[in-house]
Amino acid sequence: MKIKYFSTLIIAVAILIFTSCENFLDLSPKSSFSADAFYKTTSDAEAGVIGIYDAAQSAFKLNFCYWGEGRADNVQTTQSGEGLYLIQNNLNESISSASWSALYTMISRANYAIKYIPEIFESDDEDGLQLIGQAKALRALAYFYLVRVWGDVPLITEPCTSVDNSIFVTKTDQEEVLDQIEEDLNYAATYCVDKFNSDDDRIMVNKGSANGLLTQVYMWRHKYEEALESSELVMNNSLYSLVTTMDDWGAIFSESYSDESIFEVAYSSTETNGLRTLYAIGSYSIYTPSEIFKASFESGDLRQEYVYDVTLSDPKAIWKYLGKGVSDEVSTASLQNIVLIRLADIMLLRAEALVNIGGTDNITEALSLLNTIRSRAGLSTFATEADAITMYSDLESAILHERSIELCYEGHRWFDLVRTGRAIDVMGPINGLSDEGNLVWPISESSLEKNPNLLQNPFYE
Repeated sequence: MKIKYFSTLIIAVAILIFTSCENFLDLSPKSSFSADAFYKTTSDAEAGVIGIYDAAQSAFKLNFCYWGEGRADNVQTTQSGEGLYLIQNNLNESISSASWSALYTMISRANYAIKYIPEIFESDDEDGLQLIGQAKALRALAYFYLVRVWGDVPLITEPCTSVDNSIFVTKTDQEEVLDQIEEDLNYAATYCVDKFNSDDDRIMVNKGSANGLLTQVYMWRHKYEEALESSELVMNNSLYSLVTTMDDWGAIFSESYSDESIFEVAYSSTETNGLRTLYAIGSYSIYTPSEIFKASFESGDLRQEYVYDVTLSDPKAIWKYLGKGVSDEVSTASLQNIVLIRLADIMLLRAEALVNIGGTDNITEALSLLNTIRSRAGLSTFATEADAITMYSDLESAILHERSIELCYEGHRWFDLVRTGRAIDVMGPINGLSDEGNLVWPISESSLEKNPNLLQNPFYE
């Protein structure tokens, strides 16, 4: 069941069965529903789960960057449109990243799979349980983005199977949504396979990727003890190991399927992403490295020349995903996978959790984790916490700076700033961000027009 090489016919079938209720936030009453008639065999169940991954390809191809990088301090743009609106903090209900429809398409397909797959398998069948686990993890992934981007959002966990289903849904408190996310991911961490023994381990949900996403969720909620438990499971997983050379570090993003990778959204020559448009079409690329970001590198950091062309004072491309030395004048489609979770991310989150819990042993381990990432990049290590304090004021700030460099342009920076309460301090001097209500996105005009029970987020009313 290898996603990158799916049969077009199988995907088409998987998508077709959901057309009646796919965008269930904008429902029109239907007289019949066909999903229950589709889910009859194990192949149907697999095709249904494939349909969720297919929806993820659409959901993240551009928006992983708009949501995770576009409002933060590591990027700049010379273009008009979406990229400029985000950098200037000039959000409105008409911008493309204000639309949540692609994420709810993921959720809709997941809801069908979760409801109907149990009718195909015996209750204790491992194949059925792991397929449901994948569906729940992908639903959790979509909801995790929804909560981080919009705050309170509609929580829907049942498919639209009848004309009696409510057409106009309302928002749910984000904490309740996060509770559901944790429940789904813990199910996935229990019932998904340990490994697929193929490249599928990087692009399909297994126990490791479920625990990796759980770590991100726990850190978002400041559940540091829980984050230590889930991150330990990831770090002890034999599937994952840090790459050791800088060429291999660059290949994590340009070639995909690295041993360091925990979960990637898969793309191919037939299902491409927006990386080339975002990062490297000459003067038309949406984002280039900001002056603040370029100045934030420590001297001797080996990663810098893999991220952008250091020989140029004003580089026109971000090389990280597309490869060191990539031509920024070629408009060929990009088929690299988008890496959403990798081991360095989890290690640095664990280090941050340890610092927040405190204690001598925890600080020692946090320093060790941080130093491992720094050492690979050719940087000197911090012998003591005092060394980190001297350079970055406190150890947590040193870790967050390392996340900014190590994970640059991977869709983490904005969420890191919000999660740690630093977004206003960092972005205020850049674009005037000053109101916590402005940390979330506006709900799109289309969704508001189609659903009278949806209320705009207060800052944008």
